[in-house]
Amino acid sequence: MLQSLLDRTFRTRAIAVRLPDGRKLKAGPGEPELTAVIEDARTVVAIATNPELKLGEAYMSGAFRIEGGSIYDFLALAASQLARSPRRLGPGWRLRRAIEQANDRAHARANVRHHYDLTVDFYRLFLDADLQYSCAYFERPEATLEQAQIAKKQRLIDKLVLSPGQRALDIGCGWGGLGLSLAEAGARVTGVTLSTEQHRTANARAAERGLSDQADFRLQDYRDLNEPFDRIISVGMFEHVGAPSYQEYFDTVARLLTDDGVAVIHSIGRKGPPSRTQPWIRKYIFPGGYIPALSEVLPAIERAGLWVTDMEVLRLHYAETLRAWRTRFLARRSEALAMYDERFCRMWEFYLAVSEVAFRELGQMVFQLQLTKRPDAVPLTRDYLCR
Repeated sequence: MLQSLLDRTFRTRAIAVRLPDGRKLKAGPGEPELTAVIEDARTVVAIATNPELKLGEAYMSGAFRIEGGSIYDFLALAASQLARSPRRLGPGWRLRRAIEQANDRAHARANVRHHYDLTVDFYRLFLDADLQYSCAYFERPEATLEQAQIAKKQRLIDKLVLSPGQRALDIGCGWGGLGLSLAEAGARVTGVTLSTEQHRTANARAAERGLSDQADFRLQDYRDLNEPFDRIISVGMFEHVGAPSYQEYFDTVARLLTDDGVAVIHSIGRKGPPSRTQPWIRKYIFPGGYIPALSEVLPAIERAGLWVTDMEVLRLHYAETLRAWRTRFLARRSEALAMYDERFCRMWEFYLAVSEVAFRELGQMVFQLQLTKRPDAVPLTRDYLCR
């Protein structure tokens, strides 16, 4: 079973797998680039029958390891082969996806807290000082992570066409970094999150910077807001909405946005057609999460009566962001181990590695959509974005 899986996957590059009894399997032409080691027979069967879930679990437990490279090297090799054949979803996948993406208020709260209520000190190990946990914008190849995150925030503020005194809503405000930048630009900011850790941290940061009067961070579902906003920003939150709730999301944006307002939605996306969330990611990292195709996002925007006044696709920017996070995490892994345990650290390393290769090899990207109610709410050319 495992040999068959290897033969189907590795067609143009070679891999070797050492079994628990010492035997070696090989697939692909030429000399193997890496050797994967499986420590017990049960893990052999698990990976052979359900590789999308069980490979990550085996790495977490230590039953799967790599010789001659890292887990990133192995995943990059595998992804280069998987990119050659589209994923087959099977019958009934849309119904299963709808069940997986239950994001009513109770489920949404639990799903967000699963990932974002880890201690903020853990995220400080690998994020930039502003705690930006989304795709950076590398204006130059040599830009540092800090420079690229500042550039990302500035580009988003430029797309909002922000003026002092305007009321701005940050949907999924994280630890407050972008909201505080909006406040420093003169906006009166309301940020909402479902994470108690993010809520606490964001308000503490606002107080430290003397911005509590301008930036109000709330532990609240965006769907429960009933105030008008001149500007709405959402960065890295749309991935948690789920396809069954897209219409509700954009209807809410339209309801909260003033007639001359501007909204900017920044989200991970896929270049290909609609699909399902990778099973290991869904179980361990982002329960309820989903990476959308633009073909299923734009119809919901149309039905909400909004203009798409600008759309930009960022391709490898997130791959570079994830590489920086992974490098920083590995450099401070011992500190993460002191906070959690070995299984957690292996899980996080696998998550950062598999996410990076998805952007390099498997068609994931980031899109930024600028939305308005009126066609003249923003300048008629994009010159204002070319600073």
